[in-house]
Amino acid sequence: MTLPFFVYGTLRPGEVNHDLFLRGRTRSEEPGSLTDAVLYEGPGYPYAVEEPGGGTVSGELVTALPETYPGLLAELDRLEEYVPGHPRSLYVRVERKVVRPADGETVRAWVYVAAPAVAARLRARGRAIAGGDWRARV
Repeated sequence: MTLPFFVYGTLRPGEVNHDLFLRGRTRSEEPGSLTDAVLYEGPGYPYAVEEPGGGTVSGELVTALPETYPGLLAELDRLEEYVPGHPRSLYVRVERKVVRPADGETVRAWVYVAAPAVAARLRARGRAIAGGDWRARV
């Protein structure tokens, strides 16, 4: 299934991994927000933790160029240390609805959220990023 990606941390435009993985490989990049999630500080990068009624995470909807999509999907899975079904994955890639603030429409997108074990640790001892925006953290 070919979906855009919702990025909220180091893959956002202007961040280090955007240039390494996305520059020149996207058709469009536009603001988006993921609801029912809390953003947590990680060691150098954030984690979105799904939490019904928990808040909103700010980021960008990134649509890959069709010819770059298969390779980009594999590279992003490796970057996010996501291996389907593997218990040591830091993130899981899930399909979620993301809101485009420009028109209020929802778009289905891939989102890398904290894997269950990581999410449990963050809920217990993590530091939430107020406002859900990685760029606005102090």
